[in-house]
Amino acid sequence: MLTRRSFATGLAGALALPAIVRPARAAPRPLTVASLLADDKPETRIWLKVGDLVEEKLPGRFDFRIVGNAALGGEKEVAEGIRLDSIQASLSTLSALSSWVPETQLFDLPFVFRDRDHVRRATAGPIGDAFKAKLTDEGFVTLGFINYGARHLLAKEPVTTPAGVAGKRIRVIQSPLHVEFWRAYGALPTPIPITETYNALKTGVVDMMDLTKSAYAGFRLYEVVPYLIETAHIWATGAVYLSAGFWNSLNDEEKAVFAAAIAEGATWFDRLMQADEATSMDAAKAAGGAVIVPEDRDSWTKGAESVWTAMAPAVGGMDRIRELAEG
Repeated sequence: MLTRRSFATGLAGALALPAIVRPARAAPRPLTVASLLADDKPETRIWLKVGDLVEEKLPGRFDFRIVGNAALGGEKEVAEGIRLDSIQASLSTLSALSSWVPETQLFDLPFVFRDRDHVRRATAGPIGDAFKAKLTDEGFVTLGFINYGARHLLAKEPVTTPAGVAGKRIRVIQSPLHVEFWRAYGALPTPIPITETYNALKTGVVDMMDLTKSAYAGFRLYEVVPYLIETAHIWATGAVYLSAGFWNSLNDEEKAVFAAAIAEGATWFDRLMQADEATSMDAAKAAGGAVIVPEDRDSWTKGAESVWTAMAPAVGGMDRIRELAEG
C-alpha cells in the first residue's frame, strides 16, 4: 500500500539518483529560399509545401527561411547567389539560366508549344533529363520543372497585330532569344531585370513587355500597362533548384526526401498556377486592366520563323526544334 510516507521516501531516493543525461538535439539546419513574389503566389507557396513535406519525413532537421518579394534580387542575382551558396533554393525561368546553359533556350522558342500538356511531355522526357544534368553541372541542382504559363504581350495601348510593336521599346528578359524574337517584329528590345520593370514602364524607359498572367498581377503591372494581348507566344518553363553546395552536404536519405518533396511540389505548383491565373486576371480587370485577343494569329507566328533559324545552332538544330514542336 502506497502511503504518503513511503511516497516521500521513494521520492527522496529518486532525487538522490544521478540525472539521466540525454544528448542535445541539433538545431534545425537553416536554408535560405528566394522567391520573387509574395506569400500568396505559387512561387512562394511551393516552398511552403516542400518545407512541410521535408519536415514530415525529417522532423526538426531543416529550417526553411523563405525570403519573398524579390528581396534577394531578380532571377540573375538569385542564380548567382545559388552558385555562391549564399542562397540554397529557388525557382527560375529557363530563360534566366540560359546564360549558363544556352541549350535550354529550346524550351523558350516562340510558338513551339501548343498547351500545358505539350510542355509537360517535353520536360518529362529525355530532353528535360538532359537539361537537368547540364544545369546541375553549372551549380543549379535541378530536381524538377514547373510551368509558369504562357507569356503574353503587355502594352499601354490595345495592340492587335505585329505592326503595333514596330518601333516600340520593349522590355525583354536578359536572353539573346527574347531579343531576337522581338527584333523580328521591328521592336527595340531592352533587357531589364523584372524587379525594375514597373518603374521602367511608368517612366517611359520602355513602352511594353511580355509576361505571364500570374506575374502580370503579381507585380501590379496592370497599373502601367493596362492591356494584356493574348499572344501566348512562349510557354515559360522553370526549374526548381538547389545550390550544389547545399545538395552535396546532404546524406542519401536527405537527398531522397528533398527530391521527392520537390517533385510533389512541382506538380502542386502547376495546379496552383492555373488557379492563380484566373484569380490574377480577375484582379487585373477589377483594377482597369483589359484582355485583348490579337488579330490574325498566323501573322504573329510568322515572327517565329526567323528566330527558329537564328537559334537553331545553339539549341541542337532545326530538326530538333521541329521534332519538339510536333511532339
